[in-house]
Amino acid sequence: MKYRAFTRKQLGIPYALFLLLFVVLPLSVVLYYAFTDAMGQFTMQNFLNFFTNAKTVGTLLYSILIAVATTLACLVLAYPTAYILAKGVFSHGAALMMVAVTPMWINFTLRVTALKEILSVIEGNLAYYPFLNTVIGMTYDFLPFMILPLYTSILKMDSGLLEAAADLGAARGEIFWKVMLPLSMPGIVSGVTMVFLPAMTNYVVLDMMYNSTYIMGSLIGSYFNFYDWNNGSMISSILLAMIALLSWLSGKFGESGSREGGASL
Repeated sequence: MKYRAFTRKQLGIPYALFLLLFVVLPLSVVLYYAFTDAMGQFTMQNFLNFFTNAKTVGTLLYSILIAVATTLACLVLAYPTAYILAKGVFSHGAALMMVAVTPMWINFTLRVTALKEILSVIEGNLAYYPFLNTVIGMTYDFLPFMILPLYTSILKMDSGLLEAAADLGAARGEIFWKVMLPLSMPGIVSGVTMVFLPAMTNYVVLDMMYNSTYIMGSLIGSYFNFYDWNNGSMISSILLAMIALLSWLSGKFGESGSREGGASL
């Protein structure tokens, strides 16, 4: 029996159908409700109401503040960890990396509940530190997402470039800022993207850490709970635009950082 080889277009049909049904179609529905009112008429009033309301703008700014604090905390903790695992004296860095990522396999609610109990013993009353505890909870949750791309980026880094910089008389600080940091920029950009945007919408940590302040994710949920699909979709489209912008900037920034790291030598 003679089998006919499939072309690339034919092999791409299942993937195209998947994108159409689970990406394009849902996004089209979200955009439709975002730009229409309850009567189905086209309007921009949903966006005008959001950006002219002090509460919703405050929610957006608070969400960005939490996301920035969480991302910076993850980056500060993850970079030295990833460097030690990738370039340290450990002969089984990959195995230790798996240990760092293993908490991701445990149920999210169980992990945050355990962290809440630990913080309650240390602090006494979690309600006194809602912002701090939220950042701690989100950092604990998203830290592996920062470590993994940094570890991969640093592991692929050519150690000969660092040695060459040292031979040319560069101090340790100069080697880090002018060579190592730019070369690891793709991992930093990937980690920041994977942490920043989910941290803006993950309201479960806020609820479990007794933080009563709304963020973008909880605001979207409140609208949909009251069957206000138009405003819920409007906020979702704002986040979608932010994701697209951040992804574009991340790609540009990661490419320029890698070129600068190579050119610095």
